[in-house]
Amino acid sequence: MEQIVQSPTEDGFVQDPYEFYERARAMGDIVFWQDYDLPVAVSHAAVSAVLRDKRMGREIPAEQRRDPAPHVAPFYAVEAHSMLELEPPRHTRLRSLVLRAFTSRRIQGFAPEISQIAEDLIDGFPKGSFDLLPIFAQRLPVIVIARLLGVPESMAGQLLRWSNDMVAMYQARRTREIEERAGQAAREFSDFMRRYVEERRTRPADDLITHLIAAREDGAKLSTDELISTAILLLNAGHEATVHTIGNGVRTILTTQMDQRALQPTFIEATVEEILRFDPPLHLFTRHVYEPVELFGHSFERGDEIGVLLAAANRDPGIWEDAARFDPTRPPKTHLSFGAGIHFCLGAPLARLELQIALPLLFANCPDLHLTEPSRYGNLYHFHGLERLMVSC
Repeated sequence: MEQIVQSPTEDGFVQDPYEFYERARAMGDIVFWQDYDLPVAVSHAAVSAVLRDKRMGREIPAEQRRDPAPHVAPFYAVEAHSMLELEPPRHTRLRSLVLRAFTSRRIQGFAPEISQIAEDLIDGFPKGSFDLLPIFAQRLPVIVIARLLGVPESMAGQLLRWSNDMVAMYQARRTREIEERAGQAAREFSDFMRRYVEERRTRPADDLITHLIAAREDGAKLSTDELISTAILLLNAGHEATVHTIGNGVRTILTTQMDQRALQPTFIEATVEEILRFDPPLHLFTRHVYEPVELFGHSFERGDEIGVLLAAANRDPGIWEDAARFDPTRPPKTHLSFGAGIHFCLGAPLARLELQIALPLLFANCPDLHLTEPSRYGNLYHFHGLERLMVSC
């Protein structure tokens, strides 16, 4: 297996990881990334195969599990009940129960409210130059998920802080300080959600928490711990990805010669898919190997871990012609920004809907929207999002 070296926190990589992905892809379908001490799939075929192979998964093999350090124990207590980190049969039960509450019909029915939230945020834009991320890209998804869950909108700021502290655990720049903040955020977030779930048990409402409480399959229901982890997952995963996609998407639109018709209703779905393909919010994910497996000429044993570089797969020139070019008119093909297989992102329909509504409204209400300073990506890997996005209408 070819080996490659690249620090994930080096600024050149943070600003443009795609040059590294091209070098890695030229070395084979799977290469060994020395800085992570991890084999990583880089071609579209290899990434897709790893994500769909049931001989691999997110759950750590039993013989490799260790008790977490006390300062991160609350974080891993939430992870222990998260469907993102589980495999069948428990994953199957949890996902099925959640899908009974988090239905496509319920999500689509929220479209008018998403539009109103976006309009209200745009109406509040300040004069002159401002950072679009905290005013629009961060506020929209956190308000949407708060209303869907039924959590008071006044909690949006606190939810955002808890979410940011927890997802920092997945970043390459992780430190002891980041771990301590994540553990504290997980404890506080869980305590808040526990109180809220108990309140909804006695005072049901037409919100996602109430429907999750009521969801049943073969007589089984979500436990309180599962409910809490699911609510936290929906906020953390959905919010983080959507914030970065809005920011990356607006930056891409403003820095490329894109036909503005691509933001019209007839074309917006294709434009959103190209934004997700071209500069996705999540670049690296991992899988644990459960039994011996041969992949693209390489052998792996139980206990091994394999990374999948989603963003590298999305620019595979064997799938997309001129893959490094942003082109909303491309014929539709399956990108891997939401993953694949049984762990395909549960929140993908909501994320797509938010983007399909928010981006046209933003540019329709701000036809002169432009950058007021060059944008930079933050040191967030394996996420990929901007530090700030200074614009003016």
